[in-house]
Amino acid sequence: MMMWKKSSTHPDTAVIGMGRTGCSVVRFLEQQDVVCAAYDEKLKSLPEGIHANLHTGTLRSRDLQDYSRVIVSPGVDWRHRALAHARAQGVQVIGDIDLFNECFSGDLLAITGTNGKSTVVHLLGLMLEVLHGGVEVGGNIGVPMLDMLYDGRSPARAVLELSSFQLERCQKVHPKWAALLNVQPDHADMHENFDDYEAAKLRLFEQQGEGDIAMLPLNKHWADLASDLAQRGVRVRRFGIVESDIMEHERQVDAGLLPEEGGSFDGGGGKLFWTGADTRHEIPIDHLRVRGAYQQLNLAIAAQAAADFGVSSNVITESLTAFRGLAHRLQYIGHRMGRAWYDDSKATNPDAAKAALVSFERAIWICGGLTKGLDLAPMTETVKQHVASAYIIGKQAKPYREILKKAGIPFQVAGNIRKAVALAAENKLLLPVLLSPAAASQDQFRDYAERGDCFAEAVAQLEKAA
Repeated sequence: MMMWKKSSTHPDTAVIGMGRTGCSVVRFLEQQDVVCAAYDEKLKSLPEGIHANLHTGTLRSRDLQDYSRVIVSPGVDWRHRALAHARAQGVQVIGDIDLFNECFSGDLLAITGTNGKSTVVHLLGLMLEVLHGGVEVGGNIGVPMLDMLYDGRSPARAVLELSSFQLERCQKVHPKWAALLNVQPDHADMHENFDDYEAAKLRLFEQQGEGDIAMLPLNKHWADLASDLAQRGVRVRRFGIVESDIMEHERQVDAGLLPEEGGSFDGGGGKLFWTGADTRHEIPIDHLRVRGAYQQLNLAIAAQAAADFGVSSNVITESLTAFRGLAHRLQYIGHRMGRAWYDDSKATNPDAAKAALVSFERAIWICGGLTKGLDLAPMTETVKQHVASAYIIGKQAKPYREILKKAGIPFQVAGNIRKAVALAAENKLLLPVLLSPAAASQDQFRDYAERGDCFAEAVAQLEKAA
C-alpha cells in the first residue's frame, strides 16, 4: 500500500468537499499519517474523529496554490474556478478513485451509466458473496470506496458504482470487469456539454487490456468503442433487448431479454438470458419479481457479471427470482382503494420515466419536479400510449402540462404528492398509479428517497382516511 508521509505543520494535500466521500478521504489519509486540509464552502464543522483543519467560505484559487495534491469530492463542480486554476498550475487534482486504485489489490468490477447502476451493483454484490473471499460493494452508493480499505484491508474483489462526477476527476482506474449501462441526458448540466458527460463515462475503459471484460449496450453507437477494446485484447460482451431476428442476434448478444418463440417482446413475456461457459442460460420473465423491461435488463447484466466470475447458474437463477428490486425503483408498495401503487421516485429524468411507463399497458401517472432543463418532449408518444390520466406535482408544472396537452391526456395540477395521491385514489379508472416524476426532487424534497417515502406514507394513509 502506498504511503504519503507529510509534516504535521505543513499539509501537502487538500480535500475539497466534506460530504460522505470527502470525509472518507480524510479518514483514510489520516490513518496513513497524512496531514491534510479540509475545505467546504458550506459546512461549519467536521464529524467527530476527523482532525483536519476545516476551511470554510468561498473556495479561492489562492487557497490551493501551496498544495501539491488536491482531492475533490464528486459533489463539487469540476469546473469550479479554483480547481481549474489549480489544474492549469500543474497541481495534481484527482478524486477518491485514484487513491483507491493505488491501494486496492483485488479484482475490481465497476459499473457506470445514467440509470440502473444501483440495481446492478446491489444484485451483483449479493451473487458474488458466495465466492471465496466474498466481495465489498460501494462507491457512489452505500460504502465510500476508501472505507473498504480502512485498517489496511484489501478485499478479494470490489464492486463499485461510479458516477460521471467520480470518473471525470479520475486519472487512472483499471477494472477487470466494466459495464456501461446507458448514457442519457441527466446530470449533463454538471458538465460542459453532453459529449463531456459521455466522455467521463468512457474513462472507465481507458486502462483495460488483455484479459479484461467490458460490457456494452448492443446499439450501434458503441460499435467503435467495442472494436477499439477488442483490438486491445479486451473481451467485449454486448447486452440488449432483442425484439426481432432472434437467431441473428443470438450470436451477438451475451445477455438480455428475448421474446417468446415466434412472438414479440413486450416486457410481459419472454425470457431473460445470460452466457456462462459458452452456454446460454434462461429464466422466464414471468418468474421474476421485478417489473419493467429495463429493470429486468439490469438483472441480466448482473447475471452475466456473476457468470464471468464463476458463480453457478443455480445461484444466479435463485438470486434473480428472489430479488424484489431496490427502494424507489418501480417498487410495488401495495394495493389501496382498488388499485396497485408503484414508487419510481428514482426516475429523475425523462428516459427513466419512459422506461417505467412502458412497463404498464395503461397507468395513472404522478409526475413533476425539478426538470433541470431536460426536454420532456420525447416522452410525448410514450405518455399518449401508456398514460390514462395524470397529476402534476412540483414547482415546474408547465413542461408537464404541455406534453400532457399534446398527448391528449386529462390531467390536474396537484402541486404536492399528498394531494396527487388523494386525487389518484378518487379516479374512476381502477388502474395502477405510478409515481415516476421524470424530474429531480429538490424543489420540494431533500432527495428522491424522501419524495418516495412521502408517496408511500400518503398511500398507506388512504384507507385510514376513507
